[in-house]
Amino acid sequence: MDAAFTAEQHEIRRTLRELLAEHCGPAEVRAAVDTALGYDEALWNRLAGELGLPGIALPEAYGGVGCGTAELALACEETGRALLPSPLLATSVLAAPLIAALGTEAQRTALLPRIAAGGLTATLAVPGGSLSTALGLTGDNTRGEWAGGGRAGGVQARRADGAVGGDGGGGDEGDGGWRLYGEAAQVLDGHSAGLLVVAAHTGGFPRSRTLLFLVRADTAAGLVRTRQTSMDATRPLARVELRDTGAELLGADDTVDAAGALAATGRAVAAVLAAEAVGAASSALDRTVAYVKEREQFGRPIGSFQVVKHRLADLYVRVQAARSAAYYAAWDPSAGGLALAQALEALRVTTAEAVQLHGGIGFTWEHEAHLYFKRAAADELLFGPVHRLRDHAAGQAGLFAPRTAGQRVAV
Repeated sequence: MDAAFTAEQHEIRRTLRELLAEHCGPAEVRAAVDTALGYDEALWNRLAGELGLPGIALPEAYGGVGCGTAELALACEETGRALLPSPLLATSVLAAPLIAALGTEAQRTALLPRIAAGGLTATLAVPGGSLSTALGLTGDNTRGEWAGGGRAGGVQARRADGAVGGDGGGGDEGDGGWRLYGEAAQVLDGHSAGLLVVAAHTGGFPRSRTLLFLVRADTAAGLVRTRQTSMDATRPLARVELRDTGAELLGADDTVDAAGALAATGRAVAAVLAAEAVGAASSALDRTVAYVKEREQFGRPIGSFQVVKHRLADLYVRVQAARSAAYYAAWDPSAGGLALAQALEALRVTTAEAVQLHGGIGFTWEHEAHLYFKRAAADELLFGPVHRLRDHAAGQAGLFAPRTAGQRVAV
């Protein structure tokens, strides 16, 4: 495999880094997360208009740039460095690939060009805080328990009486042919997304299955969205309640393989998130190195002490190893789960050390070190934890024999 970046890929990285360095410093990040949307809408429109960022991995036929997972991962590495608050992850990494994979031609034509242009944001809503399981990252998503399991809980779907189909937008009274009821408690950007891709259970216990539905936020009746207080303010979460809400099935009919599409999307999501985590870890390390060169103790910079050098060297090795894994996963998303585990672990360790090496100032609200630390903790809660990512990847690779007397034995 040739892992060298092309000139175009280097240009994507350079252009985005320069733009974010100018418009997404710590002060701008804090101001953006305090807005109603949770991000800087003007900057998002600029990223969409000048760089085509929301559609970077979408086909040109639907208004996208026509690049792939590698380019999207490189872009997210830069957004991770800046902790950019934006709907990029929810829209372009989670929702858009599912619409492209499962949607009918009418649905793709109606939705993907608007997503690529930045005019429509979207997100994936799964019940029960089970996003990592739904994406097949920490467990088998072919079993329906995470979506309600045919019993009470989760989000349930039923056919609307007399409905004959939707128009590609979904969501109003009598429109789309389905009704949804239930709740998803932790939806990324769920308070602001214009389109919800909702995982819901249908068929009852005898014919239990999970399908995906489109809910248009601006016209859906019975949709209640409440922004939650999240650990990482740059990753806003919302509780989404569906009270007999009209929806449209994503796909031509109810035989589509929603679990397979979610798992395939999950592999790419893991690769992109790994790159984003590497970007955040690298930035936290760079800021720490700069600080220890300036802070003096006993008449000399603390960075000159051997113990500090050793700690920083260990962090550098962790970040570089995670970067290598993330780049490999960008070309081969099947390795995404392991790359994400390594990147999240590197981010957690690096940000914890960054807070420590900044001393008392690292714990204060005014310093940006805690922003990176919170990103590390929130990402692992949302997409991990690390040990489950590794356990599931090992199980898929067949590294362990079936359990015997409560033990796992290596093959």
